[in-house]
Amino acid sequence: MSDLSDHAPVWQPRVLSLLRFIAGLLFMEHGMSKLFDFPPGTLHPTFATQPLLFVAGVLECFGGALVAIGLFTRPVAFLLSGEMAIGYFMVHAPKSFFPLQNGGDAAVLYCFVFFYLFAAGGGVWGLDRLRGGR
Repeated sequence: MSDLSDHAPVWQPRVLSLLRFIAGLLFMEHGMSKLFDFPPGTLHPTFATQPLLFVAGVLECFGGALVAIGLFTRPVAFLLSGEMAIGYFMVHAPKSFFPLQNGGDAAVLYCFVFFYLFAAGGGVWGLDRLRGGR
């Protein structure tokens, strides 16, 4: 039986692509709830009183879609990582220091997953590979 580390060079870029795809889809769902109230009843913000929610919704919906398909992964992931850092400190951190108490677990995780995608790229399955990106 071979050692699992023998397979790591083959599977690592593929699993990176899966991480990128799933993170992008889940992030897109947050944007769709802000912009389109989809799935129904999830969020229905008032953009007139909270215009930053509209900006966040656009970044999350369309940025998440770009990350999911692996197009412009590095610059979009960097932008989304920054959005989550700002969102965490504006919305969650004032409630409590601890992410478990302030509800910011997902924001912190998204921030660092997107920062990792910025550094590592999108893996082998994505449109960046087709357009000649690294």
